[in-house]
Amino acid sequence: MQIETPILLSKDERITLFWSRKERRKWFLSLLCGTCLVYATRTSVPLLMPVISKERQWSKAESGTVLSSFFWGYTLTQVASGYISDRIGGQKVMWIAALGWSLSTFFMPEIVMFLSESDSSISLIAAVRTLNGAFQGMHFPSMISLTSQRLHEPDRASFFSLLTSGSALGTLLTGSLGSYLLESYSWTIVFQVLGGLGLVWTALLSYYSLSLDGRASFNRPIAGHTLPWLALLSKPPFWSCVIGHACQNNCFFVLLSWMPTYFHETFPEIKGWLVNMVPWLTLLPCTFLGKALSEKLVKSGYSITSTRKIIETICFVTQSINLLILARVQTYQGAILCLALIIGGSGFHNNAIAVNPSDLAPKHAGSVFGLMNTVGAIPGFLGVYLAGYILHVTHSWPVVFVVTSMIDILGCVIYLSFGSGQAII
Repeated sequence: MQIETPILLSKDERITLFWSRKERRKWFLSLLCGTCLVYATRTSVPLLMPVISKERQWSKAESGTVLSSFFWGYTLTQVASGYISDRIGGQKVMWIAALGWSLSTFFMPEIVMFLSESDSSISLIAAVRTLNGAFQGMHFPSMISLTSQRLHEPDRASFFSLLTSGSALGTLLTGSLGSYLLESYSWTIVFQVLGGLGLVWTALLSYYSLSLDGRASFNRPIAGHTLPWLALLSKPPFWSCVIGHACQNNCFFVLLSWMPTYFHETFPEIKGWLVNMVPWLTLLPCTFLGKALSEKLVKSGYSITSTRKIIETICFVTQSINLLILARVQTYQGAILCLALIIGGSGFHNNAIAVNPSDLAPKHAGSVFGLMNTVGAIPGFLGVYLAGYILHVTHSWPVVFVVTSMIDILGCVIYLSFGSGQAII
């Protein structure tokens, strides 16, 4: 496989290619809003699942099928959309994706009510959710492609890391606005409002994209070098990174999908906005804390390998312990605190395994991250479905939390045993 490398540009081409300061600010706000809405629409179904499943009389296994189906599509489109974005422009792929996930969200109430009359309603609704996931899976690869082409190299990492904070903002938007609309109106309104906001952003993106048409880009035939796939796949540090990422994602996706249902069934008297918003407030502070701690460890003389393992261990240990406590907690205050700490642990993961591909393959970090993130999304459908199956068979939330904790511990042991911060290819 040929991996493209940046080509040499003349001074005039660089001026035409890269965003000015004003354009950078404009695009940052636009892409941040887009990332926020991607996550807001993504978390709308978990928020509404308790109400929809009760109204439609879905079992836990059926609810798990609908929840997990999103990740089938999300897994399949990441690599391909990044490849296409590099050739036709990330803004074009992002616009197609935004139109798809916005429309499928906006019309989800009609889809659920129409398809519920069919004998194979769950399979058909799951297919629509898979399509929604496929469109959303195109967002981050196309955004990475766009920013890598329009920003100077020193600005790319900080710009993109700030954009990813939109995921926490989107989850908070669903927890606040979505919960308000659900309690004040109905579950159908939540889909229509979030989908409508997505359509407004799609129109804004189309307007901004016109300014890029005809400008210089990297989308032309260039020389490249070969990524040594066989050498990469034979290295234990690579697989420890992939497995650790998948185990942590399993915890994150299970909570993302099932947390509203857990609170609805265990503490039905609690307001939805409280449980769907408060636990997510810890993600951003913990991400910055993990970044600051990583920098301090490196400055203190710790190797990159030790630093990555320390930060990732904080993530896994925090999540594993609090999952076990959550299995025994009796009050909603204790449950919210445990979940806040578990979600906060993901912020440390973003500063360890999530950046590890840059250590392992400095010249091919994008491709290695794409592969890792594709494999890491598999727990989105397997783990979420397994949680639903466990609930269907055992009717026990503690079993779900204990199993999730054990998977976290497995990821921690593997990464501590074989993880590395040194280049392997």
